[in-house]
Amino acid sequence: MTNEPLADVRDMYLAHVMFRREIGLAPALIRGVAEGDAERAAVVADHVRLVDTVLHHHHEAEDEHLWHRLLERAGADAEPVVRLMEEQHGAIDKLLGEVRAELTSWRETADPVRGAALAETLTLLHERLVEHLAVEEEQALPLIGKHITAAEWGQMIAASAADVAPEQMPLIFGLMTYEGDPGTVRDVVASMPPEVSSVIGDLAAQAFAAHAERVHGTATPERFGAAR
Repeated sequence: MTNEPLADVRDMYLAHVMFRREIGLAPALIRGVAEGDAERAAVVADHVRLVDTVLHHHHEAEDEHLWHRLLERAGADAEPVVRLMEEQHGAIDKLLGEVRAELTSWRETADPVRGAALAETLTLLHERLVEHLAVEEEQALPLIGKHITAAEWGQMIAASAADVAPEQMPLIFGLMTYEGDPGTVRDVVASMPPEVSSVIGDLAAQAFAAHAERVHGTATPERFGAAR
């Protein structure tokens, strides 16, 4: 590993900002659905489910590709960080399971009582997630940048997107780049194959704008960013 380039962890912040924003905005979306409006509930539920799926695979990929390598290479420095990451992932995954179950029953009826319970679960998920992402950025990413190779990092990124349908990739990239650091976005796009890098920017922006208009009622929803 000594002579191999190390991971550039900046693209992780693109995903983190997206999770902070979309899960942070979700409770108000749920509460804003009128009683019995199952059509609108389905739009909101599909959006939440998409973000939930991306988050679940994001954590699964980290668990599979990062933590054991940090333990092997950073030893005592990594152990408390890895244990905390695993514990927090477990707690978040439990909440994601509750969200999925509550979404299924709510989307079919748009029942306000079920919606209120779902919004509360999403609020708790957001609180736990914001805490986790802050710790990961402060403690785990610096270790990853010292001990994980660029190739291993690429494997983790690929694994996190393995179950994403190709037609959804522009939207997911748009969700992540809406508030993304322009330099990071530029470098991520530059690392893509030419046939992708030449079109992904416009496709992602268009997909996000259309999706946000449908879900949030505006192509420019509230920005959460790292400050939240």
